[in-house]
Amino acid sequence: MAAAEPASPPAEAPPDISNMSPRERFNRLYNRVMQAAQSGDEAPVTRFTPMALMAYAQLDTIDADARYHTALLRVHTGDVEASHALADTILTQSPGHLFGYIIEGTVARFRKDEKALDRAYTGFLKHYDAEMTAGRPEYQEHGTSLDDFRKAALEARGGRVSGS
Repeated sequence: MAAAEPASPPAEAPPDISNMSPRERFNRLYNRVMQAAQSGDEAPVTRFTPMALMAYAQLDTIDADARYHTALLRVHTGDVEASHALADTILTQSPGHLFGYIIEGTVARFRKDEKALDRAYTGFLKHYDAEMTAGRPEYQEHGTSLDDFRKAALEARGGRVSGS
């Protein structure tokens, strides 16, 4: 009798998102894309970004956090114009919201636009203290991004907070 070949381990099945709320689906897909992007794995980025954007379109309430996530998805796929539009929307609906400046800065870096990057840093630093005092829950979730952008803004100014 021939020995049976060992069965290969089953591929990790994608999570069943059919029973999730639209926001849960969006967040799950966003996280999957971002993890893949950070590890340099473009296949999941390409595969799951359209799904994440469809989940975003199904949200019944779109807040600054959802717009921020979508802007990052758009940047990772090269759609910087859509990212920039989302930054404008965030800042129009919530003047001084730090996510708007982070997106503006990300778009400026992508475009290699030093003046726009300086404007993003200036706006971010101008509103940072008041916004952090406001205690927005989305700031807690993205503390590392806020800290990194603040550090870059301060370094660009030689440690100065004010500027024009």
